[in-house]
Amino acid sequence: MLETSARLLRLLALLQARRDRTGPELAERLGVSTRTVRADVDRLRRLGYRVDATTGSAGGYRLEAGSAMPPLLLDDEEAVAVAVGLRAAASGSVAGIEETSLRALAKLEQTMPSRLRRRIDVLRSATVSAAAAGPAVDAEVLTAIAEAAHRCEQLRFDYLDRAGEETRRRAEPHRLVYTGRRWYLVAWDVDRSDWRTFRADRIRPRTPNGPRFTPREPPEGAVDRVLKGIGRTAWRHPARIRLHVPAEAAADRLPPGSGLIEPAGPRECLWETGSDSLRDLALFATSLDLPFTVEEPAELREELRRLADRLRAA
Repeated sequence: MLETSARLLRLLALLQARRDRTGPELAERLGVSTRTVRADVDRLRRLGYRVDATTGSAGGYRLEAGSAMPPLLLDDEEAVAVAVGLRAAASGSVAGIEETSLRALAKLEQTMPSRLRRRIDVLRSATVSAAAAGPAVDAEVLTAIAEAAHRCEQLRFDYLDRAGEETRRRAEPHRLVYTGRRWYLVAWDVDRSDWRTFRADRIRPRTPNGPRFTPREPPEGAVDRVLKGIGRTAWRHPARIRLHVPAEAAADRLPPGSGLIEPAGPRECLWETGSDSLRDLALFATSLDLPFTVEEPAELREELRRLADRLRAA
């Protein structure tokens, strides 16, 4: 009985690791006959696992999704990755999944051997998040957006803009982008016939979705579009700053989501960024310890002059 149980667990691990497996391949890996493989597959089915079988030379076995979640087998690396991901989700930017993530993490860690729990504890104690806190997004909102994009269905939603005004929008969702601070949706605005970037925490989806659409590609990558939008439209004070270092050197110093960096020659680059506070932007720019020139706005140059006067007085 122990030998059969161990073989079933190994068979389940093989089916979970790859979508399709032939009978002879499974028999060779398990060291049994193809007849025994068929019997073991029937045992898995009785335990609630949906294993489809196809016949012929190209036939084999495939583990399909069932009506309920059966137990999963994870190797050491997979278990550590899931645990780290659950802990990050418990303190992340998706609202409503913190408690669920902690419950799942507790269940996972209870079944882990001590060597894996120690690896996770070591990683947790040596790691600190530098991501800026941003507004949380309801998990159902992200799911609704992702499903509309997957099904190529128009997304109908109410949107609260930066001025606090609510509008009703129709869009063809393209990609969700997470910058480490906020979630953004890149989509084709149906009524404005142009690409737009929406903050996901300001989206309230309506049901049902609109008609299906043929996917289209934006003129620039989704991430680049969001980063450019962060600099030009997401902030009260958009700014354009010339950094007198190569783009690669600037990218090493700037945190993700701080704006878009574009090369402007072998030794310079342009940084599209912004802030709701000119004072905060001036302090942040000077803290980078990089030579720079403010191209716009003029108000940022004035704020830097006031900051310089205060520093000289100190």
